[in-house]
Amino acid sequence: MDKWFGEEEEDQEDEEGLSPSGAKKPGEDKQQPDEEKEEGQEGSRKAKAKRKPKNTSQAAAGETKSDDPRQQKRDAEKSDSLEESIRYWQGSDRIDSSLDRVKETLKETVGLGSTFDVIFREMSFGGKRTALLCISGFTKDTIADEILKRLTYLTPENLSAEVIRDFMHVYIPHIQVELSDMLSETVNKVLTGNSALFIEGESRVIVMDTRAYPARSPDEPTIERVVRGSRDGFTETLLSNVALVRRRVRDPGLKLEMHQVGRRTRTDVCLAYIDDIVDKTQVQAVTDKIKSINIEGIPLADKQLEEAIIGAGWNPYPMVRYSERPDIVASMLLEGRIILFVDTSPSVVVLPTTFFDLCQHAEENRQTPFIGTYLRWVRFAGVFASMFLLPLWLLLVVHPELKPPMFDFLGPQKSAKLPLIAQFLLVEFGVDLLRLAAVHTPNPLGSAMGLIAAILVGNIAVDTGLFVNEVILYMAVAAIGMFATPSYELGLANRIVRLVLLVLVAMFQVPGLVIGSTVLIVMLTLNRSYNSSYLWPFIPFNAKALGSILFRTPVLYAKTRPSFNKARDNTRMSDSTDNRGQS
Repeated sequence: MDKWFGEEEEDQEDEEGLSPSGAKKPGEDKQQPDEEKEEGQEGSRKAKAKRKPKNTSQAAAGETKSDDPRQQKRDAEKSDSLEESIRYWQGSDRIDSSLDRVKETLKETVGLGSTFDVIFREMSFGGKRTALLCISGFTKDTIADEILKRLTYLTPENLSAEVIRDFMHVYIPHIQVELSDMLSETVNKVLTGNSALFIEGESRVIVMDTRAYPARSPDEPTIERVVRGSRDGFTETLLSNVALVRRRVRDPGLKLEMHQVGRRTRTDVCLAYIDDIVDKTQVQAVTDKIKSINIEGIPLADKQLEEAIIGAGWNPYPMVRYSERPDIVASMLLEGRIILFVDTSPSVVVLPTTFFDLCQHAEENRQTPFIGTYLRWVRFAGVFASMFLLPLWLLLVVHPELKPPMFDFLGPQKSAKLPLIAQFLLVEFGVDLLRLAAVHTPNPLGSAMGLIAAILVGNIAVDTGLFVNEVILYMAVAAIGMFATPSYELGLANRIVRLVLLVLVAMFQVPGLVIGSTVLIVMLTLNRSYNSSYLWPFIPFNAKALGSILFRTPVLYAKTRPSFNKARDNTRMSDSTDNRGQS
């Protein structure tokens, strides 16, 4: 057995380019100095190893592995990026003209041969040895087959001295084709779904866009539903999302800048804006932030990107607006906003934004101005109730002398075994638990879970005297107001404020409510969404803009864009359009 394992060691060394004596075979790449030192001491290590008894095959295998120079080089690698890894293994990021050396580099950098979806298809066209590198799950078979079918008709007589030029401009019938001479750039494009054609003897490759991502068809968003309006929403494919917006904004000034974030994930991020409307200072600031992100990746897409470029920390209020509707995003673009599309995310980031902007919904603009204004006021009332209804009711119960005569009916008609603040906190956590359970409950069981929560928990809790009816009633109204808030993130932040105000009222009564409300307004005033006031147009006060927030104005009366985002072109319509609207 010892002799058998020793022969295996020598065979493995031969495969790695070493002779049995430890010398390198000619033609092999230079090893690093520390590895040469290791090779110089290899003979003495083997002599010692032969004197040691090998008890098990596992010990022998482990010793063989430790003596493998290539494995030692793998263990010593500490590359932070693909480019560093390629330089580590082949000494340069340039594409080698030898397909064999390229193949060896790909084995060590992208797992060629050990990863099943990395394809390196070697073929011969026109007497030239070639290889096609692609990811099987991202490549559209029909496009790749058509390209390869065309190349099969090549003969050596069809090729001139400039082989790469003939392949690219004459014999590859595809629209998006480009040349690349850097291996890291080529591999990164292949990992996004492109295909790369390597040609023996050429130091450049042909990169072809043959992408076909797994995607679902656009469906209506679940959060931003409307009674009347479009039913198409964003999907997880960035290109489809951009096309949905481009369909609505056919402006040549619409700019789409592509970036990649994350050393490992290299997630595609698209920065969209209308060039002659948006504030270029804001665009440059967002671009610099995206380019300065130095993390390993953003697998959770838009939320992690927001935290990286906004840096809100522990602030519960959202500093950006999320939307899953392309019509909303198109209207935001026309207002001079900046849009961030993130691949694999069905929602986009809109910035800058305000508190009142997060309280508006697409349904208000799908109805007449009068009905839209009514719906907006109802929504504002729901947002106010989700924050202040429970603290105000608790304060009036604790201090009945503060109640106006017309509100004498307010207050618990019966007493309960638990204090009011304990009841409110238990019901708050119960509603949150119910919301989380609803998210994770399969659809066929959702109605059954609702009946259990409403009848068995709520009704029995009142009958046993643990809760009073008014607590359940007002908590339900506050919860409805939270769910009526258009922005899901804003609703959750308002709920945290309600909890804090409840505790302050229970501890300090009137001063607690006053101080808590004051601190809330000051905190919201100090918030900035990319140098834009979060409480605009309330602070700083702008009467005309506040009127457009409170009332849904007709289209032809909205002549200017919101001023808080500092649009370069502040006018929505020309003088001729304005005159026609007034006639």
